[in-house]
Amino acid sequence: ELENQLTAKSKILDELKQSLASNGSAEQAPEAQSLRIAELCEMKDSIANQVAQLKTLMESILEQWRAYDEIYAEVSLMTTRYLYCIDQCKPSEEEASLEALKKQIKTLQ
Repeated sequence: ELENQLTAKSKILDELKQSLASNGSAEQAPEAQSLRIAELCEMKDSIANQVAQLKTLMESILEQWRAYDEIYAEVSLMTTRYLYCIDQCKPSEEEASLEALKKQIKTLQ
């Protein structure tokens, strides 16, 4: 959107330059107008450079977010698997009782 607006403003500045040039041949254009148009052109170029830098930075940030999303999905899956394993490995209350453990020890001996 910003790029489209800059393009439109560039066209307006070009039209002003042409208008000033055509009026300048019939009568001398005020120097102040010429200077102001030059200033506007410089400002437009500066803004265009800033927009290009912003676009580059945004692309970099979006790439970092994509990497974050991929890693987050992997970690989330691993966490879910870990929690499932923990849940499956819990001994039942019957197996965790002291008497049950004593019976297992005797059986192993």
